[in-house]
Amino acid sequence: MIQIERVYHHLEPGDSEGTRFLVERLWPRGVKKTRLKMEGWLKDVAPSTELRKWYGHDPARWPEFQRRYTRELGAHREALAPLLEAAREGDVTLLYSARDEAHNSAAVLKGYLERSLRSSRRRPTLH
Repeated sequence: MIQIERVYHHLEPGDSEGTRFLVERLWPRGVKKTRLKMEGWLKDVAPSTELRKWYGHDPARWPEFQRRYTRELGAHREALAPLLEAAREGDVTLLYSARDEAHNSAAVLKGYLERSLRSSRRRPTLH
């Protein structure tokens, strides 16, 4: 299972968060690196600086942001390898810092990864 979570959420004992990755290009404000429990910081799976600035968390631009970011992900599939590998082995949590919990890059990335995993399971293995 792939889930998304704001970096500002405090883990409770017993939370089943799986392998955690920060999927932001910039380090989240006010978060100490020693406090954030994660496997890695994957800057290269985040939207490009140009796309992030264009979007500006404007919900009116959300549909176009999804299209553009999905194209960027398709062009950088090698950067997704750690996420796909971890998701094949167990639960993965994508950490993000945006305030909007519905309209953020981690939500788009989650959908992209889930589609990639489904399509890879349907492909026949050649021997």
